[in-house]
Amino acid sequence: MTHVLTLIAAKAKTPLSADIVSAVGNALAADGVAPGPADWLGQDEACDIPFEGEKAAAAELARGVIGDRAIDFGIVATAGRRKRLLIADMDSTMIVQECIDELAAEIGAGETVAAITAKAMSGEIAFRPALRERVALLKGLPVGTVEKVLAERITPTPGGRTLVRTMRANGAYASLVSGGFTAFAEPLAAQFGFDEFRANALIHENGLFTGTVTEPALGSDAKRARLHDLIAERGLERGLTLAIGDGANDLAMIRLAGLGVAFHAKPAVEAEADVAIRHGDLTALLYLQGYRRTEFAA
Repeated sequence: MTHVLTLIAAKAKTPLSADIVSAVGNALAADGVAPGPADWLGQDEACDIPFEGEKAAAAELARGVIGDRAIDFGIVATAGRRKRLLIADMDSTMIVQECIDELAAEIGAGETVAAITAKAMSGEIAFRPALRERVALLKGLPVGTVEKVLAERITPTPGGRTLVRTMRANGAYASLVSGGFTAFAEPLAAQFGFDEFRANALIHENGLFTGTVTEPALGSDAKRARLHDLIAERGLERGLTLAIGDGANDLAMIRLAGLGVAFHAKPAVEAEADVAIRHGDLTALLYLQGYRRTEFAA
């Protein structure tokens, strides 16, 4: 079989049932897409349906069966399914929050900054000017606020640590690339188990942020460039790379990767990604690669 359709449920909301799996398989068979036997990757959570046929047709048929259930699906080629490189966004991807919004909330500017962030992530405004505008509002904020925000406001996205550690245990390299800040990316990269991180540095003097970042600010082009460089450095085929993000500044690396995933993302990102994960956690990326629940790293 040349392709596999993976059904992935947000188990706490909608367990994946054998009936749904059968219904998808039957729909494929009835419309000329030849499915193979279903292969369960995780009980009540994920199942593969290998098939021969048109990818677009299979996607439309699966979408019709799933309807509004809290079930994601992805279609990938069976060849090169397990990736050798993971490159991931941080804010609203590996963590639930946007770090700059949480810093701004400490000085009462949370709503103002969050509104700018939302426009930048949806692609309504350019990322770098929006970053500079938001960072300027942090002028005078004590550097120690970062530690407080990390402890009290930042939540790792469920499944993130498992995703990184499982892929690394199977020989993959993991890179965290963020338009956010090194003050957050460094400890979070270590917490998740990434091999490296890239982010913007907030400039500070006498223990206070100056309202500026080091230039050039890391944005969409830098994320794509890091993926391009890692492919060359590690001697990889592009098809063996996986990129994940949620915002417009992630689109360039999502387009370049062998498998580009939009995670709880803006519509513009979903429209161009290979797979959109709307309901599940970050372990969905392991299921897309054919990992079984029993293979997940502790």
